[in-house]
Amino acid sequence: MLHELKSIVKRALSHQENGLKSVLATVVYLDGSSYRKPGVRMLISENGEMTGAVSGGCVEKEVRNRAQSVFKDDEAKIITYDGRYRLGCEGILYILIEPFNLSHQLIQKFTNCNDNREGFQIESYYRQEDECIGDFGSVIRFKDSVSIPFSEGFKIPLSDTVKVFKQTMQPCFKLLIIGGEHDAVKLCSMASLLGWEVEIITSLKDPKTLSHFPGAKKVSAQTPEASNLQIDNETAVILMTHNYVQDLKYLLKLEPHKTKYIGILGSVKRREQLQSELMHYVPELSETFLEQIYSPAGLHIGAVTPEEIALSILSEILSVVRKTESLSLRTITGKIHT
Repeated sequence: MLHELKSIVKRALSHQENGLKSVLATVVYLDGSSYRKPGVRMLISENGEMTGAVSGGCVEKEVRNRAQSVFKDDEAKIITYDGRYRLGCEGILYILIEPFNLSHQLIQKFTNCNDNREGFQIESYYRQEDECIGDFGSVIRFKDSVSIPFSEGFKIPLSDTVKVFKQTMQPCFKLLIIGGEHDAVKLCSMASLLGWEVEIITSLKDPKTLSHFPGAKKVSAQTPEASNLQIDNETAVILMTHNYVQDLKYLLKLEPHKTKYIGILGSVKRREQLQSELMHYVPELSETFLEQIYSPAGLHIGAVTPEEIALSILSEILSVVRKTESLSLRTITGKIHT
């Protein structure tokens, strides 16, 4: 959800520069089930514009209407939205609506944190009541223990009756695509729609630029031998060079890194050949590294076109990262989310 918060911060900063007030609506508690879970946010500007969402689109207008007192009085409030009789979601949302005035310090720390791919925690203080006005609000706790409120002047309440919703934000999930052909463009575009941070490595013989890859954050031309792979625990890699030797060289380069997913295009026969050669070049190759490799990449959904194949690959990555077995939701008899 970090990509949603980044969009909200960017929009709020734009509003501030234009002299417009903003308030932030955050789902801090859920009694029952709902389309989205606690931690989702929506920015509302005083001209009525909304950025983000706290539901599927059915709650937002009411939240905007009930946020008007926060614009007028600069006092945070808690509201509830009972979806049991209106949405069929069988849940009651508790939503914190607070002034959202970004300080220079917060903007600088937030930007540096994202650039360095560091996580942080958000704490939102509230009461489990409806139309409750009080000293409520949120703070961000960064890695260096610095805490900054969303709105200047907010101080953490000391009352025992105030509850706190804590949310840990990991860096945006990153997809490293090694390859620069047409299918890589489709994969990049679809991954960016998920809010993933996409980086592309193309061949030195056929270098590309950001203009070739809509949604990408970075595009560079490298060789496997001289490549500088920036990989962390929130990164997946897909090899789609369409060149067996290049894929093998990049696999050898990836071997020391810990990544959640390495996908490779190609047939089962090609996969077996790659594994055989990997064992030849790295006799003590760990079983853990082999388990990270998914080849042929993607879920078996009948994908044919580049767009469908991209969907298949992204679905598999999400399934692996979320540690969820891929199956039809209609086979589930209990709760979808634990």
